[in-house]
Amino acid sequence: MINWQYFPKSSATPPHMQEVVNVFEGHNNEIDSETHTYDSNSVLEIIRAGLEEKGYLVETSKKKEGKIRVPVLFGMNGRLDKYFETDGLNKKTKTVIEVEAGRGYANNQFLKDLFQASVMHDIDYLIIAVRNIYKTKSSESKDFEKVMSFIDTLYASDRLTLPLKGILILGY
Repeated sequence: MINWQYFPKSSATPPHMQEVVNVFEGHNNEIDSETHTYDSNSVLEIIRAGLEEKGYLVETSKKKEGKIRVPVLFGMNGRLDKYFETDGLNKKTKTVIEVEAGRGYANNQFLKDLFQASVMHDIDYLIIAVRNIYKTKSSESKDFEKVMSFIDTLYASDRLTLPLKGILILGY
């Protein structure tokens, strides 16, 4: 089952982000973490066509030419000085997507995703997709619930103001 929560909770989910939820829901049987243990690249490959139909550039490989770079800093003569890479980018809606698997919660990858999106040039929205359930041989973790709880606490505390208009946490 696809689970999701949009933040801030005081705002309605923008239609362009609901479209991404619909893409994931259309592939639920193929990517459901209750059944499958795909890595993030495999999940991204399954949803690629749907995201591209919605106007996203999607990472095609881990090689330099397959990556999507989003500017962070500009140097002398306007040259790109610093950038971060993302799994998906929609320039029109100013949205980046990060699809995570095993490292999503356990290695705090979602925090790195949040930081990077917050400093990217001309980005307003972030979508972080994590497994609902992350299973190993010895344990099971409810990654979606944990990440969602963390972001919920971030917004509820009102101690840190993010430069993003919204964040969608999506569990697959």
